[in-house]
Amino acid sequence: MQTDTFSTQSTTGVAGTHRETTPASGSIAATAPGQLRVIKRNGTVVSFEASKISVAITKAFLAVEGGTAAASSRIHETVAKLTEQVIATFERRMPSGGTVHIEDIQDQVELSLMRAGEHKIAREYVIYREEQARKRAARAALSDETQAAANNINVVHPDGSRLPLDLARLHTIVSEACTGLADVSEARILDAALKNLYDGVSAAELSTSLVITARTLIEQEPNYSYVAARLLADTLRAEALDFLGVASTATQGDMSALYPRALTAYIARGVELELLDPQLADYDLDLLGRALLPERDLQFTYLGLQTLYDRYFIHSDGVRFELPQIFFMRVAMGLAIGETAKNTRAIEFYQLLSSFDYMCSTPTLFNAGTLRPQLSSCYLTTVPDDLRGIFGAIQDNAMLSKFAGGLGNDWTPVRALGSYIKGTNGKSQGIVPFLKVVNDTAVAVNQGGKRKGAVCAYLETWHLDIEEFLDLRKNTGDDRRRTHDMNTANWIPDLFMKRVFEGGDWTLFSPSDVPDLHDLYGRAFEERYTHYEALAASGELKLHKTLKAENLWRKMLGMLFETGHPWMAFKDPCNLRSPQQHVGVVHSSNLCTEITLNTSADEIAVCNLGSVNLPQHIDEGGLDLDKLRRTVRTAVRMLDNVIDINYYSVESARNSNLRHRPVGLGVMGFQDALYKQHIAYASEPAVEFADRSMEAISYFAIEASSDLAAERGSYSSYPGSLWSQGVFPIDSLELLAAERGTQYLQVDTSQTLDWSALRAKVQHDGMRNSNVMAIAPTATIANITGVSQSIEPTYQNLYVKSNLSGEFTVVNPYLVNDLKARDLWDGVMVNDLKYYDGSVQAVDRVPADLKAIYATAFEVEPRWLVDAASRRQKWIDQAQSLNLYINNASGKKLDITYRMAWYCGLKTTYYLRSLAATGTEKSTIDTGALNAVSREAPAPAPVPAACSLDDPDCEACQ
Repeated sequence: MQTDTFSTQSTTGVAGTHRETTPASGSIAATAPGQLRVIKRNGTVVSFEASKISVAITKAFLAVEGGTAAASSRIHETVAKLTEQVIATFERRMPSGGTVHIEDIQDQVELSLMRAGEHKIAREYVIYREEQARKRAARAALSDETQAAANNINVVHPDGSRLPLDLARLHTIVSEACTGLADVSEARILDAALKNLYDGVSAAELSTSLVITARTLIEQEPNYSYVAARLLADTLRAEALDFLGVASTATQGDMSALYPRALTAYIARGVELELLDPQLADYDLDLLGRALLPERDLQFTYLGLQTLYDRYFIHSDGVRFELPQIFFMRVAMGLAIGETAKNTRAIEFYQLLSSFDYMCSTPTLFNAGTLRPQLSSCYLTTVPDDLRGIFGAIQDNAMLSKFAGGLGNDWTPVRALGSYIKGTNGKSQGIVPFLKVVNDTAVAVNQGGKRKGAVCAYLETWHLDIEEFLDLRKNTGDDRRRTHDMNTANWIPDLFMKRVFEGGDWTLFSPSDVPDLHDLYGRAFEERYTHYEALAASGELKLHKTLKAENLWRKMLGMLFETGHPWMAFKDPCNLRSPQQHVGVVHSSNLCTEITLNTSADEIAVCNLGSVNLPQHIDEGGLDLDKLRRTVRTAVRMLDNVIDINYYSVESARNSNLRHRPVGLGVMGFQDALYKQHIAYASEPAVEFADRSMEAISYFAIEASSDLAAERGSYSSYPGSLWSQGVFPIDSLELLAAERGTQYLQVDTSQTLDWSALRAKVQHDGMRNSNVMAIAPTATIANITGVSQSIEPTYQNLYVKSNLSGEFTVVNPYLVNDLKARDLWDGVMVNDLKYYDGSVQAVDRVPADLKAIYATAFEVEPRWLVDAASRRQKWIDQAQSLNLYINNASGKKLDITYRMAWYCGLKTTYYLRSLAATGTEKSTIDTGALNAVSREAPAPAPVPAACSLDDPDCEACQ
């Protein structure tokens, strides 16, 4: 019976409050019968609490039957019935109340189990205390049996040598892994791991046994995620240090002495293998080695460290010879390579990265300090309307994707199906056949084998091919006109949304007939569009189609629901609020809808991303503005350095990036920051925090870019920009309102910082970067740092996360800590979270305040997501990757949500997400099905096929 997570107090039914809940089945009895009180074994008398009975019975069931989906359902039903029987017995015996000994209650529980035919459960219930005593003793020291067995085990090492198991070293490794962590047991890990060993076990299997043992305990105690990571780090050390010739084995305690030596050996070996830039050898490696902080290896969760190992660490023939702190130092050195005081700056950058206060985007982490430092995240292109230009754009896609760039293609200029082709005297096949080629190119050029190629095609809503474009991700129809592996997005002018609101008509054109619409927005677009509508109505413009705007809108929403595509992005706010509208037009966003930069036939827009880890800047008083300012200043400097260091595989990308120097500083861990302040996502305080935190980041980022301009000079296209006119993102809302009309815009314009002083500074010193802010998805770097991604609410409080590194149990540590503080975290709560798919809403013993704080993504009304995003958007010169979570999605809900997104001034939206068809594994560790994903959980609504919560495509930005 695995009941070591139970407390004796819980089993004996010690009372707390009179509020009774049964986590197995919901509420069964509001109060104890009469005024019944319980005599404990030590003689004290406490009030009766029926929930303790259900908890004790549930634990006994779990110990015998486990927590599989089938078992969980039976347990919930049976426990509810048995608990009611026990309560009814005491109600009959003492209708007016009285006292009863704890032994009598336990006898009655055992009797009820026997009468129900649950003999095995009853037996386990009776021997529970004896087992608990034995397990407590086992935690203090390894059992004699295990110790004796360990003495007979020999381990086969990679060189073929066969040596006795070094039990002392195992003790050291596991002890180090558990140091400083509450509620974890060294002996428990050793006992369980050693039981799975055998004579002749390999060293790799030995390490794996320790890691797997810790992994199985994560769902019961989140701190075991740190234990598993530290045990994994032992494997990493052995692999890297042996390859570098520094040491064959090492413990965490040895790394203070070994890390400096390892850095020097690593640089030499990396340069020799032509994996690292030889310029890294020009640093003061002794100084940098002494700056490494081995203790920061301890802050990784298991998911974070495994992700780094699998996908980020530099390797040779499959051997990873990069260690965590060396990894961060390599990135820091790569970003400081052009600095005058490069050693000092490298240490500054390293300290910021290794603290998790800020994290660079994935391409920067992949490639900084290497021979081809392609550090930029996103590339935006406009595809011209000629065959050579189209295939030239596809070649550009391939070259940019090869080095880990995410792509956004503007396809609006390409003529529609049925358009006249003068050169052949024929008719065009439209954009769809070319998009099929783009799709297959993305599959073929898979970012160097590190992750899938990722591209998003954008099309304006007036394009004659828009209806076929909407169908591209469908799983039915002619597969030659489908693109299953690429993303699509609508580039929607405000006029279309007005027509939807007003119930008007909408006309589709071929861009070959209306070429100027592509570069127009605001009132100028409206005037020209209505002119073309008049020409179509008079018969002067033959190729067109008129339909109800609302009907097209419904089809757009229907395809979003069915396929997750196309996403919705709004052309006019992206342009009217762009600081760079004096030198071009924003024709699309990027792969993840947060970048809004100009593109043309001569310029491929480039953006360089990184994210502030928001919860790292929360203390007892809320947002630590001084620390945040320091972080942002260093982060903006690192991002600006990317532009000059970056490897450009396409010349037009280089020209654009050096001319405008855009960067995108974002945030991640927004939900964690709310947890640390005990703020519910679905609340006005959360919306206010979104506003104030983004205001601070915006202020500090603009200030930092202006400081860099004073040091290094403004970007070349600064004159004439909104910056040069003293128009900041918050001010550009007035431009949008003037063009769109105030009746179609509702935004908050409050502010708290001294923006007038900053405007004066920018007009005096200039700006180093045309754009400074953008909130990316942060799918992978949030995993690395162990926080919630981007601005997302928590998906579930307990679930299995699947990505390219495997499957990982994820438990919300904030919830666990709050439940522990109220003596509510136990095996039954784990079972309940599994049963209710990570939700606490149906678990009656969870207090209402915690239910509000720990509401999951699908339990937060979409309006709160939109409201918070609207407050952020007013401070951001680019956009934000905003996923919209809608439970039980319907046409009406989608209609209201997306209208509201436009009405509240958002520039873009990202994925529409609905509850997945797969749920958390309803099992305990006893089943042997570690981290399996159950498909037995009910789904309230159909799920768009492209709505994986960890879609690798999302990681192209981060």
